[in-house]
Amino acid sequence: MDSKASVQQQVKEKYGSAARAVTDSGSAQACCDPGLRCCDPITTNLYSAGEKGELPAKAVQASLGCGNPTALIELKPGQVVLDLGSGGGIDVLLSARRVGPAGKAYGLDMTDEMLALARANQQQAGVENVEFLKGEIENIPLPDNSVDVIISNCVINLSADKDRVLREAFRVLKPGGRFAVSDVVTRGPVPAEIRASMLLWVGCMAGALDEQEYLSKLHAAGFEAASTEITREYNVEDARRFLVEAGVDVDALAPQVAGKFVSAFVRATKPAAACCAPGCCTPVTIGANN
Repeated sequence: MDSKASVQQQVKEKYGSAARAVTDSGSAQACCDPGLRCCDPITTNLYSAGEKGELPAKAVQASLGCGNPTALIELKPGQVVLDLGSGGGIDVLLSARRVGPAGKAYGLDMTDEMLALARANQQQAGVENVEFLKGEIENIPLPDNSVDVIISNCVINLSADKDRVLREAFRVLKPGGRFAVSDVVTRGPVPAEIRASMLLWVGCMAGALDEQEYLSKLHAAGFEAASTEITREYNVEDARRFLVEAGVDVDALAPQVAGKFVSAFVRATKPAAACCAPGCCTPVTIGANN
């Protein structure tokens, strides 16, 4: 099994396990280690009481994100939204309410257990303008230029081929469409062994990009106006139990990670199309004097 396939399999196993825990017992497993609850500081307190009140309890319990992209992006009635790595469906269901009956929200996930849970949550919520798709975020099963807004919640960091994910996001967005995701990023250089230990905790897979590298990859994929907004900072104390059990000297680690591991809201825009369609340019009056 190559490294990309290995990462993908690990992600399926972790998130499949989390979905089964919610389905069977109504409580979410931590995404890193079911016994440690190591991701609690990342996944808690991301949604308002009002937002959670709109949704089935299991949609909230299955949320393993690191932000709330629906709170940080304006969605308009009639728009088409795609959530990459939609999990239990919390961000898809919130988006569907915002775009209204004339709009649509797609959720894309590769994990059968999460898709089953999301569809059950959709049925319980009584939301009709939603469709959950099975597939990989590196191969989005939607046509070119078909989506107004792409959201995602702490999923792109899990991909072993982020360049392809971003190219696919660019492909399916309409001209002028927006990329608006929450993700884990790093800020500045960190020794490799420390980076791996912290990201196994923070990102649950050691795959988060440096903030500037993320922006560079967005521009390379064709996006413009790429930016980040830090939404949450992680520190060693949050991860002390996990790191100690992993054999890390936490007190020696602390000075080297301060301010380096964060959740960010990452924005970018697909350039608007040139004026080439009939009727989009100023009409020319036949016979007018020049």
